[in-house]
Amino acid sequence: GMKAMLTTSGYFMKKHTDKTLFHPAVKQINVSLNAYNKNDTAITFEQYIDPILSLCHAKVAQGKELFINLRMWNLDDAMSERSFNERVFEKLGQSFRSSLDVEMMNLQSKTSIRLGHKVRLHFDHYFEWPSLKNPIYGHGTCHGLNSHIGILADGTVVPCCLDSEGVIALGNLQDQRLDDILLNERAVAMRAGFRVGQCSEALCLRCDYKRRFNGA
Repeated sequence: GMKAMLTTSGYFMKKHTDKTLFHPAVKQINVSLNAYNKNDTAITFEQYIDPILSLCHAKVAQGKELFINLRMWNLDDAMSERSFNERVFEKLGQSFRSSLDVEMMNLQSKTSIRLGHKVRLHFDHYFEWPSLKNPIYGHGTCHGLNSHIGILADGTVVPCCLDSEGVIALGNLQDQRLDDILLNERAVAMRAGFRVGQCSEALCLRCDYKRRFNGA
């Protein structure tokens, strides 16, 4: 059957049980750790990260074979998030009883660090989330609607998880079959455009992330 990958900021991890998150249909859970440093929140750093770490340890203890990727996609030339990254590395080192140093975030040698069985810390450069307010970056190809789709919490189907606001809402699983949604006129036009390096949607024209698929 179809396997799902859950991508989350991690803020609402405590609302879901291990039984739900470790369901056999879940192949991978991606948690964006740098979301904490980019959002105003009343919770402390420990209140944020401890449930995430508990999930990681529960996965290992229960022998679950899904992947958990902790993401820190906040690298830039100025290392502007260094102090936050050092804090995260210290916490991860204590939790996983491992010697970790922020200097390990060197994209020239690696893009991830193993923390436990199928638990990894991934790091990468910043990217700008697609928005209709962004400048037009031009046409290009994308893996959306090809290797993956996105399904928002309310059941809205979007081309990829970067469309977090549902700008390109292709349909909703609450009242439509997935096959029908993926074969509708809008979705078909998007796939056809991507095959020839053309974007049929305004949001895609304003997406900087697709440069990673176009050799930029």
